[in-house]
Amino acid sequence: MDRMPKWADVLLVPAISLVLAFAISSVVILLIGENPWAAMKLMVTGALGSTYGWGYTLYYATNFMFTGLAVSVAFHAGLFNIGGEGQATLGGLGVALVCLFLPWPHWSLALAAAVLAAAMFGALWAAVPAWLQAKRGSHIVITTIMFNFIAAALLNYVLVNLLRPVGSMDPASARFAPEMRLPRLGEIVNGLGLPFAKGTPANVTFLIAVAACFAVWLLIWRTRLGYQIRAFGKSEKAAVYAGISPVRITMYAMLISGGLAGLMATNQVMGEAQRLLLNSVEGAGFIGIAVALMGRSHPFGVFLAAILFGFLYQGGAELALWTKIPRELITVIQALVILFTGALDNMVRRPVESLFLIARKGAR
Repeated sequence: MDRMPKWADVLLVPAISLVLAFAISSVVILLIGENPWAAMKLMVTGALGSTYGWGYTLYYATNFMFTGLAVSVAFHAGLFNIGGEGQATLGGLGVALVCLFLPWPHWSLALAAAVLAAAMFGALWAAVPAWLQAKRGSHIVITTIMFNFIAAALLNYVLVNLLRPVGSMDPASARFAPEMRLPRLGEIVNGLGLPFAKGTPANVTFLIAVAACFAVWLLIWRTRLGYQIRAFGKSEKAAVYAGISPVRITMYAMLISGGLAGLMATNQVMGEAQRLLLNSVEGAGFIGIAVALMGRSHPFGVFLAAILFGFLYQGGAELALWTKIPRELITVIQALVILFTGALDNMVRRPVESLFLIARKGAR
């Protein structure tokens, strides 16, 4: 047996990596004089122990699903799209322009237009690095990082000089019209007769994120384009020999990736803030890299990993609120999760593979 079962690859290895990350985090908590067990208990109860906690966990998870899917699609094509932050920033600009300058009689019509605008702006922002990679050989990591900074500077200029309301000192756009307010998840669940906290930012965009997971699964594993993307990511030379155009696949993969990253803005800009803020992405573009790594670039894995990172965000906020543990500790835990699921993946994988190999030999 040269490979472990699929379930072990998808579930067991990430679970062991998580246990190791949390074990080391517990040592850090202990070193700063706090009780690790009480801290973990507070994180779990704060993030998952009530519908209020679930509301915030799902809100954060929605952001990470979009950015995680964006990174995953690029991964399948052998591309490292590290520009989700900038693509989501420009996606937010698209949402704001649609909501501020077009009259919409109902939130559903506004949401449909905002989704299209966010995806289009995010895709266009990814198009230039994709073209530079495909035509000029510029490294996609370098160019997408540069475009993150350009996007931040562009948004700063637009907010301060063009979209800021007259007389306001806040670098943010005006609020959207009340009829564009998206239904909160609590309102939807309450409408079905089930109890759920209403005061949380989780909204109907969560359902769009779940639909995006399914759509990406269909694209990657059930379409000709998805097959070509995976073939190109596995071996560029073999793909070219089979007649697959590197320029076409690079452009398509990055446009889809950028569009997915841009969709993240519908949750934050339209669903929660109801206006465009200077730092509306809040690092979700970079977290998407960890989510894609943790989820093995599979949409269902991305869904689960996004819930996990949503739990870490909400649980970290509870820690900062009720204990002396700094909120920055959650960054340490995230870094450890990324370390074990990415850079140190083989440290966990190889022993597990060896155990399955020994078990198979023993069964003969």
